[in-house]
Amino acid sequence: MTTHSAFYWAASDSLTMVGRSLRHTRRNFDSLLLTVLLPTIMLLMFVYVFGGAITTGFDQYVNYVVPGIILLSTGYGASSTAVSVANDMVNGIVDRFRSLPILSTAVLTGHVVASVARNVVATALVVGLALLVGFRPNAEPVEWMATIALLLLYILAMSWLAVALGLLAGNVESASGFTVIILFLPYLSSAFVPTGTMPTVLRQFSEHQPITPMTETVRGLLMGTPIGASAMLSLAWFGGILVLAYLAAGYLFKRRAARS
Repeated sequence: MTTHSAFYWAASDSLTMVGRSLRHTRRNFDSLLLTVLLPTIMLLMFVYVFGGAITTGFDQYVNYVVPGIILLSTGYGASSTAVSVANDMVNGIVDRFRSLPILSTAVLTGHVVASVARNVVATALVVGLALLVGFRPNAEPVEWMATIALLLLYILAMSWLAVALGLLAGNVESASGFTVIILFLPYLSSAFVPTGTMPTVLRQFSEHQPITPMTETVRGLLMGTPIGASAMLSLAWFGGILVLAYLAAGYLFKRRAARS
């Protein structure tokens, strides 16, 4: 009889949960629409409805706004993940998993990996559509690789944050409400308009919240604009969020599972 290590079974359980989460995504049209299609609609709306009225210093508004739309799309994906996690905690499926000889926390890993996959697809669609409507980045291959690595860190951090919020919420409706902050932050940053056009109080908030340095870094890597300290700030913000959200999710999952 073949025996396997604990790591093998943990990886096997996690892959099973990833497949489960991806199947749920495919079968849930509302979630798929929110995560994958809505960002492309937002891109077209900003470019063709608002773009002509906004001055950014760029010759084409699409070259300014694409980094912001990419970050916004991850927010929609995080909202979907938080709702899925909250639904799992209230419908009894986690109790069922705990009665089986599987790694119970694999359900969280499944949600996170599926969230990353959905957001990667959404990001690819946004970039592909942006290229069709005039987005013209001048990044070198190394800068593209740095952009991809930075966006993966951002997506992973937001996915674990969404899991933690889903566990913190008492029900599905609360989970959806908690993620409003994630969805709203890009609008209060330099993602869509330069912060210099904002009132003083709002400008101070916008320049010191985590979305702005991430936007400026992605924009600088793709379009060649100055990055300054934004790259280090982005790594610090989202590296810290990733660690804290991962620890919080583990703690909240054990606490919720113990109460059930």
